[in-house]
Amino acid sequence: MEKHKYIGKNLEDAINQAKIDLLEQEENLIYKEIEIKGGLFKSKKTEIEVVTKLEIIDFIKEYLKKLTNNIGIHIDIEVKKREKNTIFTLFSDNNAMLIGKMGRTMDALNVVTKQAVASEIGCNFPFIIDVGEYKEKKQKNIERVAKQIAKEVAKTKIPAKLDPMNSFERRLVHNILSDNKSVYTESEGETPKRYVVIKPKEE
Repeated sequence: MEKHKYIGKNLEDAINQAKIDLLEQEENLIYKEIEIKGGLFKSKKTEIEVVTKLEIIDFIKEYLKKLTNNIGIHIDIEVKKREKNTIFTLFSDNNAMLIGKMGRTMDALNVVTKQAVASEIGCNFPFIIDVGEYKEKKQKNIERVAKQIAKEVAKTKIPAKLDPMNSFERRLVHNILSDNKSVYTESEGETPKRYVVIKPKEE
């Protein structure tokens, strides 16, 4: 991945140079700041290493294709923007293998790809890898189940324990029910069997 370097009298000046040269808005740039110490009669300057979000997306697509080709699977990739995340949805003739048991292979793909990107750009770029919309469908199912159980807990006043989930899924449940006036959520247990308990709020 090509890194573009710009030096300015301050950070704003360096970013403006990058925007003009790369023809991009600031929100489409990922940059790392390096301060250059000035000499006796020279003021400090700021150097930045810049990559565009489009370049990062292209890097991720190529990395995933190379990774899956090595295990004999050809993939097509669909890229979507959702809020602060970029979603890479993989489609292949063997989605089950890429997903793995309980999504573990897909989670591993997320981890190694995030490590590769962080190693390249030296900072965080938020993205999610999905396979055949497995994660999207599972999220919708988790949302449906969480809301349904929350209604039962609010009615019966009896806490309900959900099935073990990974950290992403637990956080999803917490977020879904964070504004619920009748129940609240807590994570309990030890990884990998950590789970969410939906509890009634006191009157």
